[in-house]
Amino acid sequence: MTLQTLDPDPSVDPDSFDQSVLDALAGDYRFKVWGGDWCIDCKQQLPAFGAALAAAGVPDDRIESFPVTKGPSGKEGPGVDAYGVELIPTVVVETPDGTEVARFVEEAEGSIAEALAAELADAEATI
Repeated sequence: MTLQTLDPDPSVDPDSFDQSVLDALAGDYRFKVWGGDWCIDCKQQLPAFGAALAAAGVPDDRIESFPVTKGPSGKEGPGVDAYGVELIPTVVVETPDGTEVARFVEEAEGSIAEALAAELADAEATI
């Protein structure tokens, strides 16, 4: 099962993204995305995030999507328990060795891409 809401929104102009956001996303990171095609927040946010990843040139092999369903005790799906996913969309950014360096959960000021870029800039500043 794929997460169709992560497909890049074709109406988003790649030139509309701030270059610093694209540069941050283009780093050597892995993106793990939990969402549901049934979820209103995911439908609103993930297509633009998919477009930002595409504009940043992030290869598909560095993006993993995890479809989430609603179960009797909350969100269910691959990696939900291991990563503590309670709200969607959730995006976890990891280094190639699997160290988590940024996380977006459901909503923030601005877009997913902007929120993650700010966290990644903070992470880079502490290295």
